[in-house]
Amino acid sequence: GLILPNGDINWNCPCLGGMASGPCGEQFKSAFSCFHYSTEEIKGSDCVDQFRAIQECMQKYPDLYPQEDENEEKEKSSKDLEATSMEASVAKGEKGSS
Repeated sequence: GLILPNGDINWNCPCLGGMASGPCGEQFKSAFSCFHYSTEEIKGSDCVDQFRAIQECMQKYPDLYPQEDENEEKEKSSKDLEATSMEASVAKGEKGSS
């Protein structure tokens, strides 16, 4: 799986689709690690710089990382962040109620 039993990230997981080893692999690892280990109230809110770096890197390799229409991309990114925040909130709520 993506997360090893000790809580570390399994960078060899096929579920990452090669992101960890591509030309933006280091930026991806930095952003994903920051998010995974984030303890902020809104998980990953302390990782903006890392996510900006991977986005900038990916834009340099449009053949490897096809971009959606820019407006769609911004909309999708904000929806993904909202969904992630909601999932984190739900997870925290479930842990607290047991």
